[in-house]
Amino acid sequence: MQHFDESSRVWIYLSNRIFTDVEVSDISIAIRHFCKEWSAHGTKLKAAGEVRYNRFIVLMVDESEAGASGCSIDKSVHFIHALEKEYAVRLFDRLMLAWKDGAEVQVAPMQNMQQLFDNGTIHAGTIVFYNSVSSKKELDEKWEVPLSQSWMFARISLPKEKSMS
Repeated sequence: MQHFDESSRVWIYLSNRIFTDVEVSDISIAIRHFCKEWSAHGTKLKAAGEVRYNRFIVLMVDESEAGASGCSIDKSVHFIHALEKEYAVRLFDRLMLAWKDGAEVQVAPMQNMQQLFDNGTIHAGTIVFYNSVSSKKELDEKWEVPLSQSWMFARISLPKEKSMS
């Protein structure tokens, strides 16, 4: 995916659980096969995908050659639904917060963010994931950011001593 145009479209799916290394290997093979066959109106798409941090499935289409159509996007959604079924995971829950805890990625319902902040599990400098990025450029620059630089920070009520100037 490093040789894709920075305007390439991106879709990120967060798993509600960590994939095992064997699952990552199997899912990676399935992704490669899907991307090799992925097309829009009979035109093969320049597509790639990967599993990151044993938690995220990232799909990318370089639309400088052929654009992803509604039908081709539907194909990717069906593919992701099939992975959900096969691996007994949830990949479409957009109300999950994901953050780095050392080398691990943790997840919790977004509604627990204030509690996680209050008890010190996450803080302004915690790296969080913005899974709604839509381009390779955003993936590279805005997917992993400190909580204080994310849209989520505005949803946290800060005590006076913890507020940032």
